[in-house]
Amino acid sequence: MRTFESPYEIRDVIGERLGSSDWLTVTQSMIDDFANATGDRQWIHVDVERARRESPEGTTIAHGYLVMSLIGVLQPTLYTVKAQRTINYGINKLRFLKAVPAGARIRSSETIRAVEEGSGGLRVSSELTIELDGADKPALVAEIVFVYFP
Repeated sequence: MRTFESPYEIRDVIGERLGSSDWLTVTQSMIDDFANATGDRQWIHVDVERARRESPEGTTIAHGYLVMSLIGVLQPTLYTVKAQRTINYGINKLRFLKAVPAGARIRSSETIRAVEEGSGGLRVSSELTIELDGADKPALVAEIVFVYFP
């Protein structure tokens, strides 16, 4: 894991791949909790028996937005930035490329694309990829934006 002592240090790694996070197993319990929190209880996510019979994966799959939300768990195992305050500014682009079956392992990698000053902080845009263990393509690719306040 990498630590940036100041948000300004991020400027030094523009274009650099920061490595890979720890692996995280996406469990059925996580999928069920997300379904309950969001009301998205489609059978492909929560009906294990039906998914075993009817889904192409032979099991339930995680919600795309659940996988996206796990950035908050994965990113801190990849790097941290010492800042007074950090805010999630948003996502400029997001693509779900491959389903994440229950029980699969995922990890993230990130490349800093741009750093801009403004509003008292540094707005950092990154290309984030969520890899799916053993898959030929990533589960998710996104351009995410955080603002770090020194």
